[in-house]
Amino acid sequence: MGKYADDPAWSDLTPLPTDEGGSHPLAQIAYSADYEETMSYLRALMAANEFSPRALDLTEDLIDMNPAHYTVWLYRAQCLFALNSDLHEELEWLNETALAHQKNYQIWHHRNLVVDKLGECGGETEFVARMFEKDAKNYHVWSYRQWLVKRFDLWEAGELEFTERMLGEDVRNNSAWNHRWFVVNGRAGAAGVGDPEVRAREVGFAEEAIGKVAQNQSPWNYLRGIMRRCGKPLAELKGIAEQYASLDRPDAVRSSFALDLLADILAEEEDGKEQAGRALDLLASRYDPIRKNYWAYRKDQLGLGELKQAVADVA
Repeated sequence: MGKYADDPAWSDLTPLPTDEGGSHPLAQIAYSADYEETMSYLRALMAANEFSPRALDLTEDLIDMNPAHYTVWLYRAQCLFALNSDLHEELEWLNETALAHQKNYQIWHHRNLVVDKLGECGGETEFVARMFEKDAKNYHVWSYRQWLVKRFDLWEAGELEFTERMLGEDVRNNSAWNHRWFVVNGRAGAAGVGDPEVRAREVGFAEEAIGKVAQNQSPWNYLRGIMRRCGKPLAELKGIAEQYASLDRPDAVRSSFALDLLADILAEEEDGKEQAGRALDLLASRYDPIRKNYWAYRKDQLGLGELKQAVADVA
């Protein structure tokens, strides 16, 4: 007999065992006896559509054994809402669960449901910051933070300053760059970098980050995104790119990403394709040779590869 079978509080319920294809399943999963028994009682609860305190206790037991079982989480949420449970207590329990299982998506989906039901998010951004102390690039936590910003209109509630702090700790944190972009450009009806003042601020922010670590792709991508978003030509970034990759000093290139950007800018200039080809050759031969085939493809797209082949054929 197991834990639930021996408990008089569960004697009214007939457990429903797992059915994996009859008496001789092809690939039976080796569940532990405790997990198998607990799941059999959950199935019985779900079949009876029972939302009760004991159902909540059972889901907690199962989550302790397997925190990734999304069906258990969904049933727990249904129980909480049907019982009008104290959702603040649920969040306190979730805090410890999230800290113990940092990469678990189901925890954050459940938290989303609970906080949405509460209709307020006091303390949530602070808890998210605690999570980032454990892992500053946790995708599930960043996604949840974006949902908080959008759901509770936190655009002006210190989010830009938050990204500055996160990038101050690690300027290579792609997730923090992505969140900054979301905060600046994600609000419906907001101009974002289409506003000249906002654009100048964000270009300056990216330039400062490049000055710290020139060989960091994120701020270069951020600059490209700004130009694309507001419909401005990449040529406006030429001065920045040339600070870190000048064709006049090919031995002193400080950033392959600057050289890549410079190649794109030159390719758009009248009579600039040959120089763009030189930049791509430098990338292929010296500054990013692991992707030499890609740079050759880029050069071919400019017509320079085909021209070189034509000359070779004539020779």
